[in-house]
Amino acid sequence: MSFRDEKSGSEDGTEAVIHEKRTGWKGIYYNPLTQIIMLGFVCFMGPGLFNAVNGLGGGGQLDPTTSANSNVATYSTFAAVGFFAGSINNKLGAKLTLQLGTLGYCLYIGSYLSLNIHPHSGAFVVAAGAILGVCAGLLWAAQGSLMLAYPTEDEKGKYIAIFWAIFNLGGVVGSAVSLGTNFNNTAGTVANSTYIAFIVLTAIGICIPVCMADPKKIIRSDGAKVIISLHPSWKTQFLGLWLTLKTDPMILLLFPMFFTSNYFYTWQFNDFNAALFDLRGRSLNSFLYWTSQIFGSIGISFILDSKLQRRTRAFSGWGALMIMIFITHIWAYFYQIQYVRPGPSDIDIYDKRYVGRVFLYIFFGLLDSMWQTTSYWLMGAISNDAGKLAIMVGFYKSIQSAGAAGVWRADAVKIPFMNIFISTWVLLVSGLIFALPMIHLRVKNHTELADETLVRMDSKGHVRDVEQVKKEEQAAAATA
Repeated sequence: MSFRDEKSGSEDGTEAVIHEKRTGWKGIYYNPLTQIIMLGFVCFMGPGLFNAVNGLGGGGQLDPTTSANSNVATYSTFAAVGFFAGSINNKLGAKLTLQLGTLGYCLYIGSYLSLNIHPHSGAFVVAAGAILGVCAGLLWAAQGSLMLAYPTEDEKGKYIAIFWAIFNLGGVVGSAVSLGTNFNNTAGTVANSTYIAFIVLTAIGICIPVCMADPKKIIRSDGAKVIISLHPSWKTQFLGLWLTLKTDPMILLLFPMFFTSNYFYTWQFNDFNAALFDLRGRSLNSFLYWTSQIFGSIGISFILDSKLQRRTRAFSGWGALMIMIFITHIWAYFYQIQYVRPGPSDIDIYDKRYVGRVFLYIFFGLLDSMWQTTSYWLMGAISNDAGKLAIMVGFYKSIQSAGAAGVWRADAVKIPFMNIFISTWVLLVSGLIFALPMIHLRVKNHTELADETLVRMDSKGHVRDVEQVKKEEQAAAATA
């Protein structure tokens, strides 16, 4: 393992261990960027298509109530499992955890096909949502640990943007399929063929993790191996969970930002897209929403990976998010005051009212990808340890899901649209305000060994001091 300065030299004052890189096809396969691309396609086939279905509003159904209740189940189990998923990932390994996580998406989309065929099978959709929550907690813990551990510190914004672009292609392709198959559909419910196509794609996604490389064999672009903590027992895994909070309490200041990171989907998908547009309009909106996410993640990566110092980049990213929140929500407010639940659901793509509202939806897509990319980048700015990052991503997805479960339930019991809209706006601003002192106090211009508590924890749960770890690294290098 190696703790290197962002630009050059070593952070901890020791000579960094540089490992020889593979060449030829093995060099391409074991390249961390190749693995990130494969990881992106795992999420393309699973969460990306889940997003495509949810982005249609109501899961593509005429009545969004069943979809809302299914999302409550999904995010409730996700919140419960997600908190411990990082420790599960560290015990089982990222590849196995990732594959287990893909299973729920195929079942979830299949439940909507069942609902189309058997209109009274709503309970199955809700049960499938609960199973998906368990699987999603595992998938995102594995995904986050790999995405943040593979790049060097000055590449993290780029790697996150590449992953996010490929992942959101799932939403783009899924929405394009939905748009094509439902362009002349006047029934208000997505056709069976759409769900069948999605089921086939999610089944392919289950196979991709098998083809991915063992993270222990990956060498980063700076010649350092990916940091994999050695925690062979469940006891040390859950001790690591506690130590992460105890030794890095500033993470708690990110929790409000985590809480709101999926909260805004409910208003955007059900209370704006599904409430205002017909099926054709919803399908095109979803396509444009997920397409805009690709540009949003790439755009914010230019700020997060710029030549400025890391602290400056962190504050710049924070400022860009705050500006986007107020642009989108002031704009949306003037639309929200014009309608109440359940909404007209009659705006077609040829309606003159369509243009302004679809551009707002595009801006919401930009904000979403900017928010998620910045959240991951901030976690990556705290640590390079894959074990700690898995735990932090587990916190992120757990708290994110708790917020989503609450607001989907509020939508299911038909809380007024304006109430959900205002709460979304307030929580987004609050999340950034709470994150500001964390950025100021915890984001440094380089990552230090002293901050990597889990790296310094041995197999029995004892935390070694910095000097002991340095000596062990130097001894390992000498015998390599």
